[in-house]
Amino acid sequence: MGALVIVLFCAMLMLGNTIYPASDVIAVLLGQQVPGASFTVGALRLPRALTGILAGIAFGVAGTTFQTMLRNPLASPDVIGITSGASAAAILSLVILHWSSGATMALALAAGIATALLIYGAARGGESTGGRLILIGIGVGAMLDAVVAYLLVRAAVWDLSAAARWMTGSLNGARMDELLPLVIAVVVLVPLVLLLGRDLGALELGDASATALGVSVDRTRVVLIVSAVALACIATATTGPIAFVAFLAGPIAARIVGPGSSTVLPAALTGACLVLAADLLGQFAFDTKFPVGVITGILGAPHLLYLLIRTSRRGGSS
Repeated sequence: MGALVIVLFCAMLMLGNTIYPASDVIAVLLGQQVPGASFTVGALRLPRALTGILAGIAFGVAGTTFQTMLRNPLASPDVIGITSGASAAAILSLVILHWSSGATMALALAAGIATALLIYGAARGGESTGGRLILIGIGVGAMLDAVVAYLLVRAAVWDLSAAARWMTGSLNGARMDELLPLVIAVVVLVPLVLLLGRDLGALELGDASATALGVSVDRTRVVLIVSAVALACIATATTGPIAFVAFLAGPIAARIVGPGSSTVLPAALTGACLVLAADLLGQFAFDTKFPVGVITGILGAPHLLYLLIRTSRRGGSS
């Protein structure tokens, strides 16, 4: 998966309306001036590719953390409404308040954490907290989507195109000077989740078993939830809600590494591959260019329907 990320990253830098050879791309990355390529590769394609990698890593780690901790493949931040909270806050900042990108990210992070706390508080207690959390999260996400629709109705006409493009999840317009919050989140929080990978695997066995294995359940769960929410919300504030990357990365990674292995790092690499590959498909596979979120939505929606049908059948048979 790491090798595939590198291949896709190189393809992002080389391909476009003008195809540059690897020698020109390497020269630009080394700081040399290459006519045409210095601007196209250095100012346009490189920020786009780096944003795709970092956002994919963030979504992948956030998704597999929730899915493992709650023992349910549906427990992804984009399914249970957490990214909807970040999206609603970001749209409020973009089209109503007209705040800067830094303030937008801070508001999106705060809204995502508040949404997660609301969902977790409403679902806490009893024996089926995970199932209730998913159902409540889907309901909260639907309400927040309605808030987004209301904000778009209230927005000025000249803000609608940018908001609509952001809502689909897009790497268009990615800039190096807006990457710092996402870089910090990935550099700080992904290693933290990796360090807690053993405890995360123990939580998958249930609270009683995790406690018997020496895991501080409440403290570990809080750290993991805050880390996963922060990763998902900062990535959402940077690229928009790229559909189903967090939802798909964990299950794909689990099939690759097999049972009994940590999926955090494989899910991070899978998320990066999904975003980069989907962006390349959106740019070059069709007559019309599509944002990356449209492609990932096409890939993820059938899998979501499959899981819902399978879960419904299991519930009916029991």
